[in-house]
Amino acid sequence: MLLKNKKAVIYGAAGAIGGAVASAFAREGAKVFLVGRTLDSLNKVAREITNEGGTAEVALVDALDSQAIEQHLDAIVQKAGTIDISFNAISIQGEMGTPLIQMTSENFTLPILTRVKTHFLTATAAARHMVRQKSGVILTLSSSAAGLSGRDSRFHLTGGFGTACATIEALSRSLAGELGPQGIRVVCLKPDAIPETWTKEGDVGENEVKTYMENGTLLGRLPSLNEVANAGVFMASDRASAMTGTIVNLTCGSIMV
Repeated sequence: MLLKNKKAVIYGAAGAIGGAVASAFAREGAKVFLVGRTLDSLNKVAREITNEGGTAEVALVDALDSQAIEQHLDAIVQKAGTIDISFNAISIQGEMGTPLIQMTSENFTLPILTRVKTHFLTATAAARHMVRQKSGVILTLSSSAAGLSGRDSRFHLTGGFGTACATIEALSRSLAGELGPQGIRVVCLKPDAIPETWTKEGDVGENEVKTYMENGTLLGRLPSLNEVANAGVFMASDRASAMTGTIVNLTCGSIMV
């Protein structure tokens, strides 16, 4: 097991990516602490994990509230002893599909102010505990939108979401530089759109858009939740112990970096 006896906190654990990564962590031996704002959804993920033999606990925490985050992590450390992995999978997309020159400043800044803030708060709160133990892994979440130009008026208008993703990548590199001497690694997962997360009619999962996006990848397809989760497990494990400050390209080749 790659994560045997590790303690992992997953923010946004009731979401598609958060739930998949939490389950993968648990299968590899980690005790997972599932964090979100909807108890029923968190309990569903926890039941699935425990039914497979894993260990999971749930907590309602507002990941934009620094005091709530700190109190929750303090409680985990008091009970479990360490925080070995922190992963923020909270997704706040905001308005997309509107040209920037037609967008209000409020709609543009919403994903920047919220998505970047929650990553900053959860990462730095975990880091303060990890510094004391001289070890730990912080995983952040970006997307291929961080590098889109907006040139295609139909599919590449990401509003403030792309800017937020690019900022998270910069934050990840800065944290890696500051925390590396303390034995803490910071890695950003960067998938493209994941078809399994497309849930409603008229979403980006429409056949035309899906075909367009798949044709733009080197592998001729888009990433799966399982692939993203497996990458998260590897990056959090000691097998990736030489990797920090990196943006992990999980786009199936829609971008090359």
